This record gives sequence, structure tokens and C-alpha cells, in this order.
Amino acid sequence: MTESQALNLGKGDEVEMRTVDLKFLQKLSMDRKAHLAYGKVEDYLRMLEKMKELERSGEIMVHHVGDEYEPATVKTLSGREKKVPTVELWQHKSCGQCGHIPGYISALYWIMAELKIPYVDDTNQTSCTAWNYYGSGTSNPVALSAVFARNMHAAYEKNAYPLIHCGTSYGDYKEVRYLMVMSREVRDQVKAILKKIGRDLVLPEELVHYSEWLHVKRNEIAGRRKFDVSNIKAAVHAACHTYKLMAEDFTYDPTIMEGRRPAPTTSVAMALGVDVKEYSTWSDCCGFGFRHILTEREISRSFAYFRKIQPIVRETKADVLLVHDTGCVTTLDKSQVVTKAHGFPETIPVVSDAQFAALAMGAHPFKVCQLHWHLADWKGLLEKIGIDWKTAETEYKDYVQALKEGAKPVYITPPPRRLKPRAKETFS
Repeated sequence: MTESQALNLGKGDEVEMRTVDLKFLQKLSMDRKAHLAYGKVEDYLRMLEKMKELERSGEIMVHHVGDEYEPATVKTLSGREKKVPTVELWQHKSCGQCGHIPGYISALYWIMAELKIPYVDDTNQTSCTAWNYYGSGTSNPVALSAVFARNMHAAYEKNAYPLIHCGTSYGDYKEVRYLMVMSREVRDQVKAILKKIGRDLVLPEELVHYSEWLHVKRNEIAGRRKFDVSNIKAAVHAACHTYKLMAEDFTYDPTIMEGRRPAPTTSVAMALGVDVKEYSTWSDCCGFGFRHILTEREISRSFAYFRKIQPIVRETKADVLLVHDTGCVTTLDKSQVVTKAHGFPETIPVVSDAQFAALAMGAHPFKVCQLHWHLADWKGLLEKIGIDWKTAETEYKDYVQALKEGAKPVYITPPPRRLKPRAKETFS
């Protein structure tokens, strides 16, 4: 393989890289200036050093991934080691998950409860507002940065480390953190906004997506599985906003797909014993794309089906498509309806890595994973896993009827916290 071929990775062309290791990817990422939002990997590493300088000078506070969060260490595309907190997690929820795929978040909470992971499901959270940036262009960098800083301070005062559910929030937050650290003008404007609402500027040492947390906990999850899923074939779609926005900060592992793909989601499936399949359009967008799903929705639907669903089904014969982002689940799942009405037969169930892992661990497919919210037919997948979905469906209907008659709902309760909220801190 030539260097020019390697530099085309991520442009939609499938390149065989059976001998690639993490050191090669590190060199490759440093040569791909055109693919990085802010230049070279060195620019990103310089930003991290600048953040330390600002902390030492007292201009910002930094929320560190200290030992109290029991961090695990992962490798990123830049070669830098990144700390992933594993306990005492402040759940930065996704508006799209809560509104369209509720089983996504409840499956993640259920897994954490099963593993005895303390977390905070804070009601004091705002949307990241990245829809304004990626979707309509009506927002501005200072507003986006201020919303990010406001949410990060809410996590800091609870003494819980932010775990970001949405790939778009994750990508947006990486960009605006870079902006605030490197631009004094933006930083000062954000501080003025925060002062009006009684908050301080606190930036997280690491920005962590929930799929990275699942990645570092994958062996514990696999050790708790109740169903043998080794007969399941899966395709994986990685979200653009997790591994293409400030690409150098996402998790890679040379033991997962030889370091040729982002490790999260694939690693969880492999730990569970799933047969992960490759396909030709792996690096393509799911079709969501934000702006065009609002203005030209049929472009999204067509792209999702003909560039993702149809090739996956034809090339892999997979039983399930696993993803790790809100928009990806929504688009890839719901875009199969229109094409089916037009006579296209290819279809595949689409679920998040959290939902699939929870199913393998024995979570209820409807009370917890809420697969009835999904449109692509999931019945065959559950049957192949060994889950009696008909009995589970009856149980769920009985549960809903009991709620209608006044029964109290069953909540997923996080384990008791070990850390106490912080005392009020201020800085000038």
C-alpha cells in the first residue's frame, strides 16, 4: 500500500491495511492536515498544554480525571494516552436519544446499575445546542462555548465527571473547548456570560464519549452476559462526529481491527463474541448530516439506505447494525421504511452498542431496551440471540396496563455515590 493510498482513508474508498499498527496511524494522522479541523496533531497537543498553562495562571479551572474517578487509559489516534473515568459519572444526556430512542439511554443506565457504577442523572442540564451550528448556522461560537461551559460547571459542582452521550455534543464540545483555550477573546466573552448566571469557567481535562466508557468496561460487560451471542453477525457504523471531528482525540486500539477502525462499539461486540463484518462503505456518513435532513430529507433517507443499509445487507448478511450515536440510530433505522414501501427488500435491525450489550446481559427488550420504538424488524435478532420476545412483549403490555391503573413505575436506580458535591468555588 502506498502512502497516497493511505492518505485517502476516510474518504469512502476501502483500503486493505492488514499490517497497519498504531504507530503508523500516528504518523498518518500527523500528515493529514486537510482532514483535521484545526491543523496538525501538534496543534491539538499544544492546546492541551495551553490549558495547563491557563490553569497554572488561575485563568481557568480544570476538572481533572483524578483517581477518585478510577480512570482507565486508552490510546488515541494521535498516540496520546487518554484517561477515561469509569465511576461517578455525570450523564450528559442526548435530546435525540431521550426524544426518539429512549431505550438507548435506559440501556446504558441499566448496564451501569448492573455493574454497580455510581452516576448522576442530573436534571440541571441544557441541550448542547449544536443543532444550531451543524443544522441551521444560526448560533455563534461564543454562544456554543458558553452552553458547553455552563454544563461542564454543573458537572464539576456535583463532583461527577461528564460522560457525553451524543456524538454531536462530543464533537461540538471538543471544538469549542479548543476555541476557548486558544482564543482569549472568546474566553473573556464566555466568562462574562457565566458571571451573569453565577458560574465559573471550568474545562474538563478529557472529553469522553459514552462509547469510550463501554470500550474500557467491555470485559466486565462480557463477563456478565446471559446469552451466547457468538452466532450473531454484526456490522458497525462509527459516528462521524465522534471520530472525524478532531479525529486525533478518539480511541483506537491496535488489538481491535488492527487499529484500522475506531475501537469503541467494535470492541464491545468482539468482547461479547460477536462476528464483526467489514463492508465497503464503512467510513461513509449515516446520511443524517444535520442541515440536509432538515431541508432535503429525501437525500438523508436515500443516502442512508443506498450507501449504508443496502451494501451492509448485501455484503455482510449481518444480523444487526451496531452504532454509537443518536442521529445514526434514528436515520439508519427509520430510513428503511420508505424504501421498503418502494419494494427494496434489504433490511436490518439497528441498535446502539449499549442496547445490544444490555440485551446480551439479560436486560428486558422492552422495559429497558425499548425496542418497540425501533422501526426495522428486530424480532429475528432477538430470536437468534435466544430471547423470547413474545413473552417479553406480554410482560411489557401487562406492565403498561398496571401503570394505567395506578401502579408505580419501576426506575433504574444508580448505586450510592462515594463523592460529595463540591463546596462553592470562585475565581477572579
